[in-house]
Amino acid sequence: MVGQGELYNFSMVSLTAAASFSACYYLPYIVLVCWGSFFYLHQFTRPETTLPMRESFTPSGKRFAFVHSDSERSLAAYNNLTKIYGQCEPKAADILVALGGDGLMLQTLSQFGSEGKQVYGMHRGTVGFLMNRYLVKNLPQRLDAAVVIKLRRLNMRTTAINGMVHEAKAINDVALFRQSGQSAQLSIKVNGEVRLERLVCDGVLVATPAGSTAYNLSAHGPIIPLSANLLALTPISAYRPRRWSGALLPHTSRVEIEVLDAQKRSVAATADAFEVRDVAKVEIFSDRRDTLDLLFEHHHVLEERILREQFDHDVTLHRE
Repeated sequence: MVGQGELYNFSMVSLTAAASFSACYYLPYIVLVCWGSFFYLHQFTRPETTLPMRESFTPSGKRFAFVHSDSERSLAAYNNLTKIYGQCEPKAADILVALGGDGLMLQTLSQFGSEGKQVYGMHRGTVGFLMNRYLVKNLPQRLDAAVVIKLRRLNMRTTAINGMVHEAKAINDVALFRQSGQSAQLSIKVNGEVRLERLVCDGVLVATPAGSTAYNLSAHGPIIPLSANLLALTPISAYRPRRWSGALLPHTSRVEIEVLDAQKRSVAATADAFEVRDVAKVEIFSDRRDTLDLLFEHHHVLEERILREQFDHDVTLHRE
């Protein structure tokens, strides 16, 4: 008579044998399924590999790169142009093609201009005074044919109330503004000589020819042709002396502005977009060796815009 233990052992052996037989029988099919799954995953789910984008060159062999602002209009232009002409690293380029407005142009000039790179702007922004028209066709040829316009920068050195010293450069202007509800009181020296003992105002600025059509023009300052070696010293909402409307200075001038009663009447200083608050003294000067290369399609394009600003008060700038 067979016991329960023996019956259990017999059952387990039978199951093991059956499982072994099934495994041997289905092993080829299992291997085939595993191999097919591996092939599918390898072919269809592996990460896509993209070929490196070709570099962009002008006919004369200059390498150029595109940079863009954050606007949709600028990004769409960037995607279109890089698809047509290729792209390279901006640091490796000879020419930077800036797709945006004047803000991007100033940013690109400040970032790359001191490295000797030339900047060619195409208008995809708001104003575009420093930009060429946006045109896709024959861009490499247009870059080779573009005319170089030299822009001088201003140097700003500020001394804060706490003694901290900051230095910055500006393409458009260096400006001082009151920080509080009280008017600023400033003393102005030009080349070491006091020209205004006390200017009561909202602020004052020194503008380059390129920047004379920007904030300087809004403050009723003069427009300066690019070929003129001049700087504009322009008050902002002057209260005393009332009739003082500013001055034109040789570009070699050194302007020193002292903030009177700086603790009570706090003042901030800016060099384009760079700002320093609570300043006690600001020195402004230019270095004729410190120039940036701006590219335009025609030599007289920017000069014509400056002239047009002085005669046509309803002029609409580069908006195509």
